[in-house]
Amino acid sequence: MPRPSVVGMIPARYASTRLPGKVLLDIAGKPMIQRVYERCLQAELLDDVLVATDDERVAEVVEGFGGHVEMTDCEHCSGTDRLAEVAGRITLEPRDVIVNVQGDEPMLEPETIDAAVRPFLSDEALQMGTIATPIDDLEEHLDSAAVKVVVDAQGWALYFSRSPIPFFRLPAGETQPDTPRRHPVSGMAPLKHIGLYVYRREMLLWYAGLAPSALEQTEGLEQLRVLEAGRRIRVVVVDYSPIGVDTPEDLERVRELFAAEGD
Repeated sequence: MPRPSVVGMIPARYASTRLPGKVLLDIAGKPMIQRVYERCLQAELLDDVLVATDDERVAEVVEGFGGHVEMTDCEHCSGTDRLAEVAGRITLEPRDVIVNVQGDEPMLEPETIDAAVRPFLSDEALQMGTIATPIDDLEEHLDSAAVKVVVDAQGWALYFSRSPIPFFRLPAGETQPDTPRRHPVSGMAPLKHIGLYVYRREMLLWYAGLAPSALEQTEGLEQLRVLEAGRRIRVVVVDYSPIGVDTPEDLERVRELFAAEGD
């Protein structure tokens, strides 16, 4: 059977509460969306890369640097819905693979994208996947902005939460050190979820067609909709720790990193 096509899709909206026009902000001479797009092009396993947006300003910039852009409805509530519209319109087979890449991670490592995609090329039954990285910092483990995930022995997600899961119940007399945040007996580290998703086309269309679930609305985590519906999500553990751009401080930090790299 031939290898499925793999398409990287970057949902990009202009509006942002803390950083209006975030995806178009300059980072060392290039707009953020171009930085993300170029990182995707460096991934070995992506056959195509496109930006899905409802904003003509974003579309004009993407077309300006030679990128592939698909316009979407402006009423979508999430990036998942935006990508599902595109996936339902362009020529793809049900088994083809779509990678949802966040538009505000200009330092995303291409190797991380490949690591998330690779299991889909060897396992036809795999329908949805994501990535996570170990947490070695107590403050981050307790931070509700850092989403945590617990997986089973085969790497399937058991639950995602903003709470510090798993809870480390310590043996009598043992004291949990402040850092690193690992269980002193088992050595286990909690995992931080990274919001990069991989889907088969048919899975993405099914997922986007579901109504928001109770746990999803409680935690504010869209991926819980899949678990509540009885489907599974494979989690690949990587060393990559994302540097997203959500605040002016994040933006300055990323600008400094690019300037230091001379890119």
